[in-house]
Amino acid sequence: MTTMTSRTVEYPADGLTMTGYLALPAGIDRRPAVLIGPEGMGLSDVERRRADALAELGYVALAFDLHGGRYLDDPEEMLARCMPLLADPDRMRDIGRAALDVLLAEPRTDLDRIAAVGYGTGGAIALELGRDGVGLRAIGTVNALTTGRPGEAARIRCPVWAGVGSEDPIMPSAQRDAFAAEMQAAGVDWRLVVYGGALHAFHHPAVDHPVVPGVGPHPRHAQRAWRDIVDLLDECLPVTE
Repeated sequence: MTTMTSRTVEYPADGLTMTGYLALPAGIDRRPAVLIGPEGMGLSDVERRRADALAELGYVALAFDLHGGRYLDDPEEMLARCMPLLADPDRMRDIGRAALDVLLAEPRTDLDRIAAVGYGTGGAIALELGRDGVGLRAIGTVNALTTGRPGEAARIRCPVWAGVGSEDPIMPSAQRDAFAAEMQAAGVDWRLVVYGGALHAFHHPAVDHPVVPGVGPHPRHAQRAWRDIVDLLDECLPVTE
């Protein structure tokens, strides 16, 4: 009996050498695949474990890099890199497409069944891939209620699921309303789940370094958000069709 396997993968993007984490399910057949985008700090063991969990469920999973192999645990450094990135849809798309190319090149990937799931900055990149017309089967985001350039959401051709904490000061009610209005006007099949009492990055375990204000874990809602994402994948690109 074989088990899931994993390896690191290097690829160029945003002028950097990115180091992603690829997890493969047991077997040799093609499987649906998922891009996993990290929070603004960058790729960590949190996303690697999520990639492993999806591989155990039967998906090819690539957790992609944001910062050239670095994890930015200094909030000021993280914001200095992420804020310009979030203001530049083309840069986000380039980072997402570079990771997508790695996933498409993996022989185990079913090229017609790919989803993008992202958290924070990684979720914004997932949404920009949709706005860029990438043929995804599903987009799932947490803490990433970003809006795009006018009219481009109409290019999204798959269901979009979004989760956010009710007490998230980075994604307040006005941001939720703007995101919902954009998705609705574009005719997207969208869902928004507001998790009561949760802050920004509520899905992420507690960390031992400083964070920006308004960030904090909510373990119960983190489990619920993960189940919601798995349900989205099972609905839109089941392992067995």
